[in-house]
Amino acid sequence: MPIDEIDRKIIQATQAGLPLVSEPYQAVAEQLGLSAQVIMLHLAEMQQTGTIRRIAAVPNHYKLGYRYNGMTVWDVEDSHVDELGQKVAMLSFVSHCYQRPRHLPDWPYNLFAMVHGKTEQDAERQTAIIAELLGEQARSHEVLYSTKILKKTGLRIGG
Repeated sequence: MPIDEIDRKIIQATQAGLPLVSEPYQAVAEQLGLSAQVIMLHLAEMQQTGTIRRIAAVPNHYKLGYRYNGMTVWDVEDSHVDELGQKVAMLSFVSHCYQRPRHLPDWPYNLFAMVHGKTEQDAERQTAIIAELLGEQARSHEVLYSTKILKKTGLRIGG
């Protein structure tokens, strides 16, 4: 979808993140000489057209003290992956959960769930809770711990 000049200005003003103030849309509006309502309408339209996918907080888990960030990967029956994934996703400590294709014979896992712990024991407890929830439906699993912080950025356009 083509973007108009206001969309471009909004993207440029927010691509490094929204201001950390009580009224971020108002702050962006003042910066651009627009109203907060215009900013919110344009953002909503850009989401509807797919220009932007979402507006969300992207926490730095390490700065928050969570040093054990593990992607748990599970081998569950494909016919049950949606139902089981919904249950896992409802756990308060799972930040994201999704299905991915298997790559047999080397990669049998099709259900992924991210856990975050301040200690390795925290992450292990969370993984054990998922294992208990999945029960015999989980044929095998692994935990892949993060070793470095990846740069997380959204849409970027030049000035």
